[in-house]
Amino acid sequence: MTILISLRHAWPARKMPHNRPRSDQYQQPLDFAMRPIRGEDIPAVMGVETAAYPHPWTEGIFRDCLRVGYCCWVLMAFEEVVGYGVMSAAAGECHILNVCVHPQTQRQGLGRRILRRLLATGCSRNADTAFLEVRASNHAALGLYSQEDFCEGRRRRGYYPLAAGCEDAVIMARPLARDRPGRIEYEKSEPTASMRH
Repeated sequence: MTILISLRHAWPARKMPHNRPRSDQYQQPLDFAMRPIRGEDIPAVMGVETAAYPHPWTEGIFRDCLRVGYCCWVLMAFEEVVGYGVMSAAAGECHILNVCVHPQTQRQGLGRRILRRLLATGCSRNADTAFLEVRASNHAALGLYSQEDFCEGRRRRGYYPLAAGCEDAVIMARPLARDRPGRIEYEKSEPTASMRH
């Protein structure tokens, strides 16, 4: 997939509150809530982005995604941004561009929850197929996507930057069952790691 991005400048990371309980201590599912990203969420989203990735997106990338109408969701806990997802949808396809969970709340199924919300949104936008790209070394994400019915395709050589050199991207895809929208249950989640595209 193609997205106009520059991976150099980012806002400083916003620290997560250390006195918040971890999500595995929550008693009710409504402790987490998802809603569309708004412009005023960008500083908090950037805090998660820079905390999670050594080569983060820029503020401008997120604002461009909002401006062109991409599907952008934020995951909230105790009024704090703990994760988000970004996806484009057009011409019967959806492209998952970014799924991120703050390092302090990873490995608790939140990445899966965000992914399923994006897939459900793709179904509502009449997409037949979902695509994404993931680092070849991101075994947690590869495992998650395989569990969610994504299949590996070809690779983009040297697509992702590293501290020294580049890394391949694995292109993955899965069909979306528009006639069975209940199949994608984004409100359910299982323990998993966060993932990066």
